[in-house]
Amino acid sequence: MTSLARKAIVSYLSHLECSQCGAVFDCEKVQTYCSACQAPLLSLYDWDKIRQGVDRDEFRRRSNGMWRWRELLPVRDAANIVSLGEGDAPLLPAPRVGEALGLNHLYVKEEGLNPSGSFKARGLAAAVSRAKELGIKKVIIPTAGNAGGALAAYAARAGLEAYIIMPEDTPRANIEECRVTGARVELIQGLISDAAIQAREKAEAEGWFDLSTFREPYRVEGKKIMGYELAEAFNWHLPDVIVYPTGGGTGLIGMWKAFREMERLGWLEDAHRPRLVVVQAEGCAPVVKAFKAGSDACEFWADAHTMASGLRVPKSFADRLILKYLHESGGTAVSVSDEAIYRAQRQLAAAEGIFACPEGVATLAGLIQLVQQGWVKADEKVIIFNTGAGLKYI
Repeated sequence: MTSLARKAIVSYLSHLECSQCGAVFDCEKVQTYCSACQAPLLSLYDWDKIRQGVDRDEFRRRSNGMWRWRELLPVRDAANIVSLGEGDAPLLPAPRVGEALGLNHLYVKEEGLNPSGSFKARGLAAAVSRAKELGIKKVIIPTAGNAGGALAAYAARAGLEAYIIMPEDTPRANIEECRVTGARVELIQGLISDAAIQAREKAEAEGWFDLSTFREPYRVEGKKIMGYELAEAFNWHLPDVIVYPTGGGTGLIGMWKAFREMERLGWLEDAHRPRLVVVQAEGCAPVVKAFKAGSDACEFWADAHTMASGLRVPKSFADRLILKYLHESGGTAVSVSDEAIYRAQRQLAAAEGIFACPEGVATLAGLIQLVQQGWVKADEKVIIFNTGAGLKYI
């Protein structure tokens, strides 16, 4: 980070655009979402300048971490980057689990090695950095766990005030990591959807900036770098199948956004794109239900319950985008039981030495279903995501 801060950073961020109606928003002003469409805003970049001024192979020669992709991230000035070393989580072959499933090319993207122990570090690093650059001083978030810990850490690093609202049954490690890093923590009865309502009310009444999933434009930019890392790992080819645990859907949307960006820049070696798979818990599966019904939006899931607290999201603000990209990719959506998650957690740990969080190992449980159905073929390159460290859930 020291060497990065010494050189001027060049972000080719151009503007923000509504993901539904295409309305353009000024990226140099504080923005949230398109109020007319109730839809997320996405960042657009100056593609011509990137094509002319950026060599895709240059990224490999830079120091590891998310910010080596700085031209494709939204922060203008290196002094505003708030980093704890996030990004470049390893892509680990899983040969023993692959052999058990009859798959020759199975990989685990091990996001539990990020700061604060989860992939949430990526999105919150980008969002907090941009918030700092735009002069925001107070940030608030509703969370079921890991997003709160990540926000607390990055807000502390940035010198911002943080307010975190969590369901009272959030894993204890998540609660304590927020408190120890100086955030104000409020525990409530109910789900993350109830916490979100309280966060919005508090933001409006007291001037906090709401960093809820897709209610600001920049968390997805940090998450999209997972897509760039996958392409780079396979020499600018993309895998065949990506199995992803989906609550709010930031990473899924971010990676599909990254694939579209790379295609637009001419960086990919072929036109092949992966099939996306959404994995949710049986006790909270709004995307699975909508996908199977052929709907373009999700209904609110009543009585959401699962051991995987990060999947207990009754309705994503970006549900239309999730479903759209699932269809574009030729993908699918599956739900798994808590019992299947528990079995898969033990299998992955015993076979590969990876102690995954319940949300992450839900991807293995979902993959097992797809293999049994013949939806995944033996020679396809398959990526499952572990999104957090299992130790945080003991």
